Amino acid sequence: MKLPTGSSLSSAPCYLGKRNPDIIETPSAPARQALINGLSRVFGIHLNDEASTPDQRFLRELSQLFQQQRVEAEHKLERHDQPWGHVYLIQYGILRLFREAPNGQTAIHHFFAEGDMVWPVFGRSRTARNTLCLTSVTPATLWVADFSAFRSALQAQGDGAWSGFALALTEELAELTSMREFRKQTMSARERYLLLLDEYPELIKRVPDNQLASWLGVVPATFSRIKSALKAGQK
Repeated sequence: MKLPTGSSLSSAPCYLGKRNPDIIETPSAPARQALINGLSRVFGIHLNDEASTPDQRFLRELSQLFQQQRVEAEHKLERHDQPWGHVYLIQYGILRLFREAPNGQTAIHHFFAEGDMVWPVFGRSRTARNTLCLTSVTPATLWVADFSAFRSALQAQGDGAWSGFALALTEELAELTSMREFRKQTMSARERYLLLLDEYPELIKRVPDNQLASWLGVVPATFSRIKSALKAGQK
């Protein structure tokens, strides 16, 4: 068998360095297009080529309120005892929502990942009596807007645009929170861990064990023991 020689051994990426005419270079989408795509998913608006439709204009105008921000892991975005004043759309990364006691103990309420929008759902969170904290778990790329400007833009749409948006996300968070509390009262730590594997497989790979343990309502030692036992059983 005769082996191929010359450029026939090269793969497409190798051609790029030589500006080979066989390679078609396509420009990457502007960063703001990722924002518009994310907003379209949040609001359930189908993107199309009809740029003049009310929905498309709404997305473009709303996107102007957002600025991109890149943060490292454990970057504090919102703090307790300070008004929560921003809306976050996650392009990449994971954020955690939690409360922190004076002694440093924390209670994690929720994790948010790519495509999620995070905003101050509760009225108290928008005042100096805010008790919620928001911090990045991993390095993250975020789109950030002023909450008041964001809410005003939705209210200007009329027809209950703001109330419909706010109610849908508030109900979702409330349902997730109540279900997690129910499971803490009725399920063993092992059963809750198995549900975590089934419902949030990505969190297992990307979130530190001590934070997942806090979210499940178990001590880190118990979490580690369950995790190790299940791994041993799979071998």
